Amino acid sequence: MSVRQLISRIDERTPDRRDRAVDGLRALALLAVPTGHWLLGGFTLDGEGALHNASPLSTFAVFAPVSWVLQMLGVFFLVGGYASVLSYGRRPSTTRAWLRGRMVRLGRPVLGVTAVWALMIPVLYAAGVPEATLRTGAKLVIQPLWFVGVYAVVTALTPYCVRLAGKLGGWAAAPLIGSVAVVDLLRYGPYADAVPSWLSVLNILPGWLFAYQLGVSWGLGRLTRRGARVLLLGGAVLFAVLLVVFHYPASMVGVPGEARTNSHPPSLLVLALASAQSGAALLLHGRIGRALRRPALWAPVVVINLSAMTILCWHQTAMLAAAVPASFAGAVPGLTTSPDSAGWLLARPAWMPLFAALLVLIARYARRFEEPWEAGTHGARVRRAAAGLLAAGFAVFALRLA
Repeated sequence: MSVRQLISRIDERTPDRRDRAVDGLRALALLAVPTGHWLLGGFTLDGEGALHNASPLSTFAVFAPVSWVLQMLGVFFLVGGYASVLSYGRRPSTTRAWLRGRMVRLGRPVLGVTAVWALMIPVLYAAGVPEATLRTGAKLVIQPLWFVGVYAVVTALTPYCVRLAGKLGGWAAAPLIGSVAVVDLLRYGPYADAVPSWLSVLNILPGWLFAYQLGVSWGLGRLTRRGARVLLLGGAVLFAVLLVVFHYPASMVGVPGEARTNSHPPSLLVLALASAQSGAALLLHGRIGRALRRPALWAPVVVINLSAMTILCWHQTAMLAAAVPASFAGAVPGLTTSPDSAGWLLARPAWMPLFAALLVLIARYARRFEEPWEAGTHGARVRRAAAGLLAAGFAVFALRLA
């Protein structure tokens, strides 16, 4: 089958009721994750040939605005809430069964990548890969998986989000942004020295639930274009005020050595960006949908959405698949050299196609972790138990508990 025929078949098999714009927004947010990690992440090579995490933003803070474009988790949670409320409304049985199905779909790929890495670590160590490199790799692999855990919790709250949206519409998200603002005031305000550091953890749930709640309200038809304009303009103004007046860190991702970070846990700046992005997404929804009526644009969106969890779980492995072998060759510009020079900035984009190709290659085999497990057989239960034990072992290693 030719590429043109495949594109046509994908388009023909898409139901008319499918909201192509929502899938397009999800695909865009998904692609931003590996792009951001590959562009804004790097390595240093120590004297023993081991890789350590580094970021070009430590030296080139002027590039922080790039993270404003590539931090699209707000859009991802927005379309996640939109899709969840539609799926929830069509659930064939109980809410519990619906939630169980969603959790299993999220959990299978995570279990797969962590189990595979648990098997790889002793093999790579025996092959001469330094332990420090393996710990760096494990940290990178587990880094995006926090998102899956947060997304699972947020998804479990869908029934409550539906009730709030039914009563308050788009204003259902207002208490969430207010909660984050209060916590930020406590941890960064005049009494910050007296506030315990663990208080920031209180921002995790409302911080990421904010855009999801907006998506639920959108899916229920409770967000108008006027509301979208308020989100866009209000979010943009708040974002500018937090940066200029209150001196929030400019980077939307963590920068090694910086005392404050916006994303872990999310600060009010993250919600301001999510608000602006959500407003823009709602206003552009119609245009995006019309553009994706073109089969050549729609087919890649379908492929990306079908491989969503594979992209999320394995993109760091793809980068490591290039960097770890290169570390044995020494300093390779843009790959194993420190990201603190103009040379690194010029060389890094040249490695992006290789990372993408390796991810496609890995995905050919890793996609099976997104498929339903065999049910009922003794062998299937044994394999699931073994995968669970391997995943637990990897978590212990990655979190430096062993």
